[in-house]
Amino acid sequence: MNDFKQILDACCGSRMFWFDKQDNRVVFMDNRSLETTLCDGRTLTIKPDIIGDFRDIPYPDKIFRLVVFDPPHLLRAGEKSWLAQKYGRLDSVSWSEDIRRGFCECFRVLSDNGVLVFKWNEDQIKLADVVSLAPHKPLFGQRSRKTHWLVFMKESEG
Repeated sequence: MNDFKQILDACCGSRMFWFDKQDNRVVFMDNRSLETTLCDGRTLTIKPDIIGDFRDIPYPDKIFRLVVFDPPHLLRAGEKSWLAQKYGRLDSVSWSEDIRRGFCECFRVLSDNGVLVFKWNEDQIKLADVVSLAPHKPLFGQRSRKTHWLVFMKESEG
């Protein structure tokens, strides 16, 4: 089903933080495909391997050993703004339920004892408000001004 790839990037966007943007161990998923020129002249390319919604990941339970979850973090961004194009945008009404569902889906497709890496920028929504939506507590993380990386491990269900 996934060519035995063991890693899922559930919201890959333009794959900004990947050293190898074509890593063959990773399924790159996003809910959109886009190629555009930003206001500063740079090209933005969002070309996932699979179009999918992080709230309803189209893979069976426990298939990935590592899941990367870097969902949109903006509530306020113009629909066609470079911020919305580059990072995506959350719905101002349903954002907390959407993120909660995203966490649940990421943990569902994660194998027992698998690792979830979560990235969040708290420019508009505080990290504590988002972490409270996760079904598991983070093990550790790194805070750098507004951008945070957290690591979770899914407990064995047996």
